[in-house]
Amino acid sequence: MTDRSDSAALLENGADARPVGRRDFVGLLAASGVAAVGARLPAAEWLRAVGARGATAPDSRIEILLGEPIGTIAPEIYGHFIEHLGGVIYDGVWVGEDSSIPNVRGVRQALIDALKPIGPAVMRWPGGCFADWYDWRDGVGPRGERPRRTNTWAESREIRDLGNIPQRFDPNAFGTNEFIRFCRAIGAQPYLASNVRTLPASVFHQWIEYCNSPAGSTTWADVRGQDGECEPFGVRFWGVGNESWGCGGNFTPEEYASEFRRYSTWAVPNNGIPLAFIGSGPSGGDMDWSRRFFRALRERNAVNSMWGWALHHYCSAGGEAIKYSDTDWYDLLASANRMESLITDHWQVMREVDREHRVKLVVDEWGAWHKMTTNVEPQHLFGQQSTMRDALVAGLTLDTFNRHADKVAMANLAQLINCIHSLFLADGPKFVKTPSYHVFAMHASHQGGQGVRTVVSAPTVHWTGAQNAAHSLWGLNGSASLKERSLILTVTNSHLTEPRETEIAVRGGKIRSVVATVLTAHSIHDVNTFEQPDVVAPTTASVRASSGALVYTFPAASVTKLEIMLSG
Repeated sequence: MTDRSDSAALLENGADARPVGRRDFVGLLAASGVAAVGARLPAAEWLRAVGARGATAPDSRIEILLGEPIGTIAPEIYGHFIEHLGGVIYDGVWVGEDSSIPNVRGVRQALIDALKPIGPAVMRWPGGCFADWYDWRDGVGPRGERPRRTNTWAESREIRDLGNIPQRFDPNAFGTNEFIRFCRAIGAQPYLASNVRTLPASVFHQWIEYCNSPAGSTTWADVRGQDGECEPFGVRFWGVGNESWGCGGNFTPEEYASEFRRYSTWAVPNNGIPLAFIGSGPSGGDMDWSRRFFRALRERNAVNSMWGWALHHYCSAGGEAIKYSDTDWYDLLASANRMESLITDHWQVMREVDREHRVKLVVDEWGAWHKMTTNVEPQHLFGQQSTMRDALVAGLTLDTFNRHADKVAMANLAQLINCIHSLFLADGPKFVKTPSYHVFAMHASHQGGQGVRTVVSAPTVHWTGAQNAAHSLWGLNGSASLKERSLILTVTNSHLTEPRETEIAVRGGKIRSVVATVLTAHSIHDVNTFEQPDVVAPTTASVRASSGALVYTFPAASVTKLEIMLSG
């Protein structure tokens, strides 16, 4: 394994500076008395540590074309997903109102506090595969009287081998009201996934009535009032099943199209809410599922009843979360990079029926999935630690969504806490943010901005994979958005050792000032732990732009945000 201790962030680099590699930067920090690369440093200290090093020609170029808008970047692209799985709900989101752990009506206080700054516009619940087992009526009424059920994940080998632990059974302490209160506390819209596999459409419509009918208008509104919520929730987003090609019913596309029509058309009680029904779309590149479903939906003129088509894509290199090789690093990023073609290919298939593209793409499960060897507790099913590799997956995927803002209307990272690609890990009172959290915080400024076309030219990354096969990947990748005179550019540099000195040109605007935020690590295997929560954390400083020109060095293995203020 190659030592990657030469990684560090060069936050200040004007037109007269040459790129400083990771090893050089660590040496400069040591010489200047700065002890920790991951520390948050004032801009002046970064300047003293780095300084100007002489001129070279940039090897990369980014052109931001303000006159070529893509579309508004929906805040819902920055959504999240929680499921009754392992330690996600119980020990993650929900600790209980009587817990000694600080909480807001039973929801972990630290989680609420950490989510607010990143603006989670939407939260998906209760699944996942759990959704097509779940009866929402079990999760309303007095908690002490709610039925206890065997969890749909109880027969997973990892859980079954632990015996009759609490995670095998669901107490239903966290139900619809608790979820809605959680969404309110963090400012997110609720996205509810319904049970198509084991419940009839009538029960789905009753759930809509429970959530949205006016106070005193229906029996279900009265039940909601008895649960302490007189006013309607106004839930707009509803998933009609989940992974209906697999755990959600093992349907054929034509069978599922029939179910979708039955659940989403005719006299659905909307109570003045513009309900947005989301269909259970494909797993990865299954174009046949999309094509056959849309053709079957067209037979009864039901396309107009669908708002979004849900795509799921998990990237994997087949290995562990922390112990990985250089090849594993690149293989995972290449797997994540498939998101680009999945979006464009499914978009074209959808157009065969929906020529006006009334239905948008919803990537409601995505993330990096590793072997379950680093979960903080054995019962945290699919739990895993997070490194800079996962942070780059998050950065390049969010940038992909931004570049396709005209196609992608919502996305939900799987899952929020104690699971696959989580932003947080928790165990009892202990709580920590992973590197991917910081990527979401850096990218949050894109929400609601006007995506603009960005042309990136940089040396390609090459590596040798299994069976000595040659592979390649973009060197730099990113996205840009504009709000009035504020331009946000986010960029990932996938190369493990080489920084990229880059000329950045803004076509249609003039740069006035620049602030850079960079996420990188001393080692690509570094993680944030309960004991050392800030090993991998971003740094921020101002950047010189000489006469409106900007040359910036993106460190190796990094995610960067440049906040560019344009002249009026």
